[in-house]
Amino acid sequence: MTASPQPAEDGFDLVVIGAGSGGLAAAKRAASYGARVAVLEGDRVGGTCVIRGCVPKKLLVYGSAYRHILHDAEAFGWTVEAARCEPARLLANVRAEVDRLNALHISFLEKAGVELVRGWGRFADPHHVDVVASEDSTGEAAATTASRRLRAERVLIAAGGVPQRPVLPGAELAWVSDDMFLLQELPQRVVIVGAGFIACEFACILNGLGVAVTQLVRGDHLLRGFDLELAGAVREGMEEAGIEIRFSHSPAAISGTPGDLQVTTQDGEQLACGGVLLATGRRPRLEPLHLAAAGVASEAGRIPVDADQRTNVPHIYAVGDVTDRINLTPVAVDEGRAFADSVYGGKPRQVDHELVASAVFSQPELSTVGLSEEAAIERFGADGIRIHRARFRSMAQALPKSGPRCLLKLVVEVATGKVVGCHMVGEHAAEIIQMAAIAIGMGATKADFDRTMALHPTVSEEFVTMPN
Repeated sequence: MTASPQPAEDGFDLVVIGAGSGGLAAAKRAASYGARVAVLEGDRVGGTCVIRGCVPKKLLVYGSAYRHILHDAEAFGWTVEAARCEPARLLANVRAEVDRLNALHISFLEKAGVELVRGWGRFADPHHVDVVASEDSTGEAAATTASRRLRAERVLIAAGGVPQRPVLPGAELAWVSDDMFLLQELPQRVVIVGAGFIACEFACILNGLGVAVTQLVRGDHLLRGFDLELAGAVREGMEEAGIEIRFSHSPAAISGTPGDLQVTTQDGEQLACGGVLLATGRRPRLEPLHLAAAGVASEAGRIPVDADQRTNVPHIYAVGDVTDRINLTPVAVDEGRAFADSVYGGKPRQVDHELVASAVFSQPELSTVGLSEEAAIERFGADGIRIHRARFRSMAQALPKSGPRCLLKLVVEVATGKVVGCHMVGEHAAEIIQMAAIAIGMGATKADFDRTMALHPTVSEEFVTMPN
């Protein structure tokens, strides 16, 4: 019997599996230090954020917000006639922008001297990665003969994550978040399953684009892990906009045909709709990697790493969503750059995961940095913190006399006076918290906030005028 030929072998200082945010950042930074680097990617370049996450989602958020802008225009003296929403055009324009960004990221790799290898990475052993040229229908690497084998002095795993589809009769009839950016048209009614940021963001996007939305939430509140008061403010704004949120509701089955579906809930209620979005979380994309062949340990569906992004195999590292720590683009980027600085640049540093700002681009928008009220109580005790808040309707809504109210909130440690949490629900929340994060990171106290002269009239001035 003739043995199968071995794939051609190429040697690199660093092989990066995955051309998402973390992988791209690490590859370009390592190449700038003189390393010979290859990046493996079987999909488009840019990863979840650029292709099917942050960027196209935010563009859809902007598009959907025009419903509210046009609704309020009359109060400001504008007459808008014959306005209508064409979601198909918006979706097509978003895909065109993603294509542009994909090409741009490819050009950045070329300029950096990084070799882009088309295909999916799969470990053959601790120092060899096979390039698999195809995927099966489940999105996992097909068991085909590798077309190329890369020898790596070091390997960085940056394969990202994938949406998690729950085990549910008829689940294959539903969308996951990746599918939303591929739609050509939107149905009249959609059921969304989930309470996290993806579920809430798409509920608001679809609602703004004229789709009737029913959101099924298994628990009793939205946005688990965020400050409960802020989550309540988001819920209030979503419901005021016409989104129907049903708590203590879970789907039991999905039936019908695409475009004409029916969701049966656990209590037997039947909801007719044109589409179902299962926004029930994401998981690290580990299965196609053949980690066992390299001896890389996984734990609870993720790759554990130390403070230097190193796995249990000393020359194999991991960054981003595969580590399932803080699954945010800027975190993955900084992890990738810290790895390259430390290993190839002679500038050792570690990423600080303790104080990371985050946002939910719902409508109204939520942003936060530091400890929630609940987390602060757990750390310092109920008597060890003081809460300062402002709740009001912004000046932008003064004439329309409608729209969600803003909530600004400071969590202060009593013993030191330090602001340990800064939170906001309202217009431009993420832009405002980004700047507040600098102050929190420098250890600002409530007195420091109070000494800061307000910029009037703005929403953010409330952070520096809250009474003691």
